[in-house]
Amino acid sequence: MALVQISEPTEQAAERRHVVGIDLGTTNSLVAVVRDGAPVTLTDTSDDDTLPSIVRYLPDGKVAVGRTAEDAAVTDPLNTIVSAKRLLGRKPEELQALHQYLPYRFTQPGDAVARIKTVAGPKTPLEVAAEILKVLAARAQKALEVDYLDGVVITVPAYFDDAQRQATKDAAKLAGLRVLRLLNEPTAAAVAYGLDSGKEGVIVVFDLGGGTFDVSVLNLEKGVFRVLAIGGDTALGGDDFDRLVAEWLADQTGLKAQHDPAVQRYLIRKARAIKETLSFQDTAAYRLESVAATPAQGELSRHQFNRLIKPPVDKAIGICRGVLRDADLTPSQVHEVVMVGGSTRIPLVREQVAEIFGRKPLTDIDPDKVVVMGAALQAETLAGNAPDDAALLLDVIPLSLGIETMGGLVEKIIPRNTVIPVARAQEFTTFKDGQTGISVHVVQGERELIGDCRSLAKFELKGLPPMVAGAARIRVTFQVDADGLLSVEAVEQTRGVKASVEVRPSYGLSDDKIESMLKESITHAGEDIQARKLKESQVEGMRVIESLEAAFKTDADELLDDKEHAIILEAMQ
Repeated sequence: MALVQISEPTEQAAERRHVVGIDLGTTNSLVAVVRDGAPVTLTDTSDDDTLPSIVRYLPDGKVAVGRTAEDAAVTDPLNTIVSAKRLLGRKPEELQALHQYLPYRFTQPGDAVARIKTVAGPKTPLEVAAEILKVLAARAQKALEVDYLDGVVITVPAYFDDAQRQATKDAAKLAGLRVLRLLNEPTAAAVAYGLDSGKEGVIVVFDLGGGTFDVSVLNLEKGVFRVLAIGGDTALGGDDFDRLVAEWLADQTGLKAQHDPAVQRYLIRKARAIKETLSFQDTAAYRLESVAATPAQGELSRHQFNRLIKPPVDKAIGICRGVLRDADLTPSQVHEVVMVGGSTRIPLVREQVAEIFGRKPLTDIDPDKVVVMGAALQAETLAGNAPDDAALLLDVIPLSLGIETMGGLVEKIIPRNTVIPVARAQEFTTFKDGQTGISVHVVQGERELIGDCRSLAKFELKGLPPMVAGAARIRVTFQVDADGLLSVEAVEQTRGVKASVEVRPSYGLSDDKIESMLKESITHAGEDIQARKLKESQVEGMRVIESLEAAFKTDADELLDDKEHAIILEAMQ
C-alpha cells in the first residue's frame, strides 16, 4: 500500500499567510487585518488609524505622506497632492475640466500620461498613490512583525473602468505589493456587514465617499454575496460638497475673483470644517483670517448648506433609483440599506436615502471603516486563512462587452451584470471570399450601433486560410478576471492562427459618459432595434450581391439567357 504524507495541525497553523485589506480613499486611506476572526484597523505611532490621502514632495527629494503633508496643503499647494485617486487612469486633456478646482500645474495635454509638476520633478497620480500605499504597507508590516506582506486586497469604486483599475494595480506594484484582488468598495462593505450581522436578503450599499459615489444592489444568501446591479459616478463625493461651500464662502467674502492656489486650498479646508460641523449642529460659524484683506466671519445654517449641496445629492439619489430599476426591484423588496463613506454622515443624505426606502439605513459599523474591514475579511479568505464556511463573493461587470460586426453593429459577448470572473466565447466568420485577415474591434456599452458605444481596443488576426465567404470559423474569447480587467483572444479554428489583446485603455470614462450610457440605451431602445434590423438587412443584401457577382463571373454565360440576366441585374440594383 502506497503512503502519502500529510501535515500535522501545528504545521498547518504555521503556514498562515500575512495579508491585509487596504482602502485607498480619495480623502483618507486605511489598512486592516483580521485578528481572532474579526477585522481591525491598524494605527500609526500616534494611535491614529486614518491616513490622509495627501502626499507632499520636497526639494531634497524626500516625500511626506499623511498628517505632515496635510499641514502643508495651504502653504505649499503646488507640491502637496490631494485627492489623487480622482486623477488615476485619466488622460491629461480630461484633467483640464477639473483644472479650475485643482491648484496643480500639469504637463502638456499632448503627453500620453498625466503628470503633475512638483519641485521633485513631474509625478503621475499613479506615483502619488504608490507613496500612500507604501506608508500603509509599512504600518501593516510593523503591526504584524514581518518583513513583507504575502498579499493585499485593495478596494476600488465599483464604476472604476479598466484604466483606473489597472492604474491602481500598477500603483500597488510600484509600492512593492502583491495584489490578491481589487474589490469593489460597496461589495467590501457588504462583506463586512454580511459576516458581522448574519443578515440575508437584498441589501443596497450606498457608498458616498470623498471623491466617488457607488451604489450596489446585492443578494446575500447562505454565505454567498451576489451583486445584482451596480451604478455610480467616479467624480461625485464629499469633495464636491466642499467645493460648493468654498464657492459660497468666496462669494460672501469677496474672494471669488482670486485664483491663488493657496487661497483655494484654504477655502476648501474651511469648507470641509463647516460641512463636518453641520453634520451634528444646526449652524456652523466661520472666520477667515489669513487670506482676506480684513478678517471675515459669519455662519452657515444647515438649511443653507442643504440648498447648496442639493444638486449633487439629487444626482446620487437619481443614480440609486436607476440601479434599483436595473435590478428589477422596488424599494419595498430591499431588506437593508448600508451607508458607507464619510459623506453619508451628512443628515440630508441620510434623510433622502431613508425617504426612498422607507426605513432608517444601517450605520452600525463606522462608515469610514466598513470598506477596509470587508477588504481584510476578503484577503483572509483569498489567502486561505479563513474557515471553509467563509463567504463566497460573486461580483459583476457594469457594462456589456462585445465586438464590432459587419455594418457597424455591436455583438455583445458578455452582457452587463454578468458575474465575474467569467470567460465567454463566440464563433464568427468572414464576409468576403478569400479574406485572409480580420480586424477585431472591442467595445463597451449597451447600444446596438458601434458609433453609440465606447471603443476599448482594436487588434488584427492575420494569416487566415483563403476560403469562400462564411466558411472560416473564428472563435473570439472574452475573459474578465476577478479585478474586472478584460483580455480578448481570436483564434482561426482550422490552422490555429491566433491574436490577442489585454484591454488597458489609457483613459477613464468621462463623468457625463458614465451617467448617460445606461440612460441612452433605455431611451433609444426602440430606434436602436429598428436600426439594427435595417443594418442586418443591408449586410445580408450585400452578402447576396457579393455571391451573385461571383456567380456571374463563373457561370452566367452558361446558365442564363439575356432576359434572365437583365432581371437579376435589375433586382440587384
